[in-house]
Amino acid sequence: MAESDGHSPLDQFKISKILPMDLGGVDVSLTNSSVVMIAAVVLVTLFLTLGARARALVPGRWQGMAELSYEFVANMIRDNVGPEGRKYFPFIFSLFMFVLFGNLLGLVPYSFTFTSHIAVTATLAVAVIVMVTGVGLALHGLHFFGYFVPKGVPVVMLALMVPIEIISYLSRPVSLSIRLFANMMAGHTMMKVFAGFVVTLGAATFGVGGIPPLAMNVALTAFELLVAFLQAYVFAVLTCLYLNDSIHLH
Repeated sequence: MAESDGHSPLDQFKISKILPMDLGGVDVSLTNSSVVMIAAVVLVTLFLTLGARARALVPGRWQGMAELSYEFVANMIRDNVGPEGRKYFPFIFSLFMFVLFGNLLGLVPYSFTFTSHIAVTATLAVAVIVMVTGVGLALHGLHFFGYFVPKGVPVVMLALMVPIEIISYLSRPVSLSIRLFANMMAGHTMMKVFAGFVVTLGAATFGVGGIPPLAMNVALTAFELLVAFLQAYVFAVLTCLYLNDSIHLH
């Protein structure tokens, strides 16, 4: 969880410039958010590189974790997309690992949770929708738009159902991005609130009153570890479901 010198639990989500830079009038400054994104990419690369380096028949812990993450996403694609989804494994695996490590890095003190910002999660969600729409158009051409015409619906109802289907499709990146950012922001805000209670109640009661909120914060930290994985999983599995729709036009 990112720390802040401010008193508001929301101060931890403020983006600050670390290395101000300007490129042709465009602000391309290095921020706390971008630094943690770079760190996430570097750590994922190291994790997979070191895990694959041994290539032992009986994998050690590091290799086992790398293979487990690989198999986890591969099985997710196989179960939700089918054999046709195998070629899209690199995209979904990269997405899952980036979100997962971003969530986990946000739990490190003095770090920053970039997945708690709607700008980041919305960019990822738009990338997903653009990808699955591109796949659908590449595989089916103009027939892809038949996805918005539900089967068995009377012709007189199409004027109502088609706009609903289109709105539903376009709302996917909205729900995908809000779900991730809202869960991460809510969890970290709660942790910051209880951390404040530890200090204030502890100071007022010679340390005794700080024990319950401290215990709650420990429990919240454990819970946030679970949420970090679950939110990465949900983001990836929904991507698989959207890809399945584009491939099979369900």
